[in-house]
Amino acid sequence: MPKIPRPSSEATGFPSLASNRPLSAATPPRPTLPRYPPPVVISAVGSHIFRAVSGFGEFSAFVLATLRAIFFGRGSWAKWDRLGPQLFSVGSRSVPMVGLTGLFIGAILVIEAYVQFRQWGQEQRLGAVANISIVKQIGPVLAAVMLAGRVGCSLTAELGSMRVTDQLDAMRVMAADPVRVLVAPRLVACVVMIPILTVASNLCGVIGSWFCSVQLYGVSAEMYWKYTADFIDWYSVFNGITKSFFFGAAIGLIACYKGFTCRPGAHGVGRATTEGFVLSFLSIVIINLVLAKLLNDFDLIRRGVIVL
Repeated sequence: MPKIPRPSSEATGFPSLASNRPLSAATPPRPTLPRYPPPVVISAVGSHIFRAVSGFGEFSAFVLATLRAIFFGRGSWAKWDRLGPQLFSVGSRSVPMVGLTGLFIGAILVIEAYVQFRQWGQEQRLGAVANISIVKQIGPVLAAVMLAGRVGCSLTAELGSMRVTDQLDAMRVMAADPVRVLVAPRLVACVVMIPILTVASNLCGVIGSWFCSVQLYGVSAEMYWKYTADFIDWYSVFNGITKSFFFGAAIGLIACYKGFTCRPGAHGVGRATTEGFVLSFLSIVIINLVLAKLLNDFDLIRRGVIVL
């Protein structure tokens, strides 16, 4: 029987099995497209901006809901059994800590500045300079920081625990608004009590300054009070107390918002407490900067130094 010849590889276009050439040599490789790395940095920045903007929007909605609850829902939060304990916790329990801190701060200011003032022969004015710093800046900021550390963290942890254990949802199911029942009395307590804490911090700071100036360094008590009266007027006291209202509002709103929006679990409550204190401290510094500029400019206009 005659043998049927096999078609050659040139005729079929496929490599022959009997050929010694490898398969890869017969078929040319396909061109590969260049691979670009994913835009990780751009996506991360965009995600961060999106979270920041959305978080600010949620906080703004929370602030509006709280203000609406304060002005239109006084029947819910103005009860003494809800407002009274918050006033006691925010104010009365914080007075010893704020007063003791202000006492030592006033003494430290005099101790640190005495050498420089004595070199110029102005140690009689040392107490007045320390007192004006306490009344306008250190007293309000110190009271606000103490309030953020003691009261703000407590509010965030308390409300965060209620959110984690679904107590806030249970209140909504029972037709009770958590903002009116929980947030409004706490915010009102912070705004009402922080001026009192500021006054206590100022008084204790002045006492500490007087003790180091008069009793420790031998400055004349008469000259101490004379220069203090010349340096400090009613507007200086008004300056510090005005700042304290804004500090208290910022601390109360941030602490309650972080408690309402904390993540589940103990880790979420702890993280919300830390973030609440950090944001409260930053807000105190920024508000103090803005109000210091505005109130000082108004003081210059009041005295006729700047004419509009």
